[in-house]
Amino acid sequence: MDFECSPKFHLRTFWKILSGRFTFLIRAINAIRKALGCVFIRSSTQAFLYIHHSSPLACVSENIMKWLLLLSLVVLSQCRVTKVSLKKGKSLRQSLKEHGLLEDFLKKHPYNVASKYFPGLANEAASEPLTNYMDMEYYGTISIGTPAQEFSVLFDTGSSNLWVPSVYCSSTPCTNHNQFNPSDSSTYEATNESLSIQYGSGSMTGFLAYDTVQVGGIVDTKQIFGLSETEPGTAFEYSQFDGILGLAFPSIASSGATPVFDNMMNEGLVSQDLFSVYLSSDEQSGSFVMFGGIDSSYYSGSLNWIPLSAETYWQITMDSITMNGETIACSSGCQAIIDTGTSLLAGPSTGISNIESYIGASDGTISCSAMSSLPNIVFTINGIEFPVPPSAYILDDSGSCSSGFESIDLPTSSGELWILGDVFISQYYVVFDRANNQVALASVA
Repeated sequence: MDFECSPKFHLRTFWKILSGRFTFLIRAINAIRKALGCVFIRSSTQAFLYIHHSSPLACVSENIMKWLLLLSLVVLSQCRVTKVSLKKGKSLRQSLKEHGLLEDFLKKHPYNVASKYFPGLANEAASEPLTNYMDMEYYGTISIGTPAQEFSVLFDTGSSNLWVPSVYCSSTPCTNHNQFNPSDSSTYEATNESLSIQYGSGSMTGFLAYDTVQVGGIVDTKQIFGLSETEPGTAFEYSQFDGILGLAFPSIASSGATPVFDNMMNEGLVSQDLFSVYLSSDEQSGSFVMFGGIDSSYYSGSLNWIPLSAETYWQITMDSITMNGETIACSSGCQAIIDTGTSLLAGPSTGISNIESYIGASDGTISCSAMSSLPNIVFTINGIEFPVPPSAYILDDSGSCSSGFESIDLPTSSGELWILGDVFISQYYVVFDRANNQVALASVA
């Protein structure tokens, strides 16, 4: 497995790692010296002096000491990188459909991806409508507290808060999921801060607290997170995930809570201030989010770097959208948000209408047999073409096919806005680089 790691460590990170590695080195040297009846070395400075200035009469040969130093530096050079596996589970849409609740739910809570990004334009108070997660299927496991309490969370680049259900929530949406119990954690720290995230179907209310959060191999010893006391009904009741871990910028975090990845960066817990996402074509496994590194074995060619146009969501400038060489949307340039927490491709109603007409879809439905004859849809970004094949943008649910496009109308000061969700992300290895405020895309291997 090939990890790409930057030599540019944070100074604080370097000394943290250096201190720990040389503690190990000194112990190794002393173990050998003890066996030979030698004087102990008590500091890394002595270790260096011993290695570089030992005489031929030294108890342990200079070569052995140099090899020990080399081994320690090899360990030191390892990247602070962790990979969290994402499992593909049943979507909320599928669960509601199986329980005969889908039609009624959609009548009461129409899909409105717009309110996730600009609640004012959507004419509602919702800042994170749960219906945005109707088709989400990728979840990963984290733990909170000491001893660890595990939760399945959606890693969402379109929001910034971490929250999970708590034992103080007695409604079915909470009791159907894992619930955090502060009394069971010796590292829990309470606050007096409340948290409220509005949804189209109600609100998640609760409070903020601090505790140890483990994401893969990274242990963040003092992370602020939300504990729900109330959650909206049907949707959360049947969702496969317990909570949400937001990976967008702190500027959009509710209650000013520091996002998990920002805390990782601030504490020097990652070797690079970036994370990357890979969504596998395998139906069950292989997907992951990697913190602190890039795994080049999962993509082909080179990474194409794209500067961000805003530091709120992972927003970029897009040049155009074409099919068969014909521009069908974003003709004068537009904005796009790369969002792991949105499953579909969303854009202005005019552009979506053009696309649906071009592929022969009616009200979002399309004949499954048409898939083999449809063209790629090509997103040109920063002068580079990123095609998405019909096998990705046509969704086949047991022989019933629908398009992977959704209408939103969200004009920005820099043009119309598109959302590149998992239909797009599944085709590319995506790197989210906070150090340089940019993203990178490369075709999956």
